[in-house]
Amino acid sequence: MLTVTGSFDDGATYTVQITGRADRPVIGSYRAAALVELHQGESIALSPTGPLVAVAGDDDASVLAVLREYTDVVEESGPVPRQPRLPGE
Repeated sequence: MLTVTGSFDDGATYTVQITGRADRPVIGSYRAAALVELHQGESIALSPTGPLVAVAGDDDASVLAVLREYTDVVEESGPVPRQPRLPGE
């Protein structure tokens, strides 16, 4: 599992593990879990230049992208998230 440490805009910090499970994408912070749930189904860029993918709880890369976009990620440790399959592949 990938472990991510960061902070929200108000300064509150979090450490979560990205699980790769659709029913519980992150564990360790109710607030970070709610953030990911709030953005499920929305399009998000996996990097500054794309590609855009839909946020899904079982997609490690899109969950990490949500955390990077809406919080200040300080540290990531563990295996690199797998890249999602893009339409047409």
